[in-house]
Amino acid sequence: MSEECYEFELKPLPYSYDALEPYISTQTMQVHHDRLLKGYVDKLNATLKNCPQLQKVNLDCMLRNLFLIPQKIRTSVIHFGGGVSNHNFFFESLRPSGKTENVPVGKLKNAIETQFGSYEKFKELFKEKAMAVFGSGWMWLVKDRNGRLIIFQTANQDSPLSSGFCPLMVIDVWEHAYFLQYLNLRDQYIDNWFHVIDWDRANQLYEVHD
Repeated sequence: MSEECYEFELKPLPYSYDALEPYISTQTMQVHHDRLLKGYVDKLNATLKNCPQLQKVNLDCMLRNLFLIPQKIRTSVIHFGGGVSNHNFFFESLRPSGKTENVPVGKLKNAIETQFGSYEKFKELFKEKAMAVFGSGWMWLVKDRNGRLIIFQTANQDSPLSSGFCPLMVIDVWEHAYFLQYLNLRDQYIDNWFHVIDWDRANQLYEVHD
């Protein structure tokens, strides 16, 4: 996910703010990226400023090995490091919608159909689980150490890396991810998110860790 080390910077979006319209609005992307993600970046840097032993450790390694993080800053690394990692992964897992139907590709497509019966059944289950998230969190498609796909929830800014999973794609179901455009209509946000998933990237991640 991230080989970046301290001092962390706000990564630019891999597309323009309006690229995901009409599914995710320009205003949502600007606020989500420029304000909220920047806040996590700044707070992560502040957390690590006086911890030189972690300043050359990349973020993925920290999140995979939380037991190595000093107790006094561990919760902050989970919150702010997870916030940086999760948001960067979320933004990088999206792409502008094309003219054709947005569906899984490659080996990941085959794995989804094998495990869930069909892409439509996968979508139904994923949406059901994303709708059921209480409060703030994320819903992921991850691969476990045995190569099986799991629809996996993390609360707040917890990272799937800390549970030993390889993330493939994710939806942010914190209210800030959709409220400006959809108000409290999370179901509409989820339906429209499916139009802008970068399935090519998800498949590449699946195959790299195959």
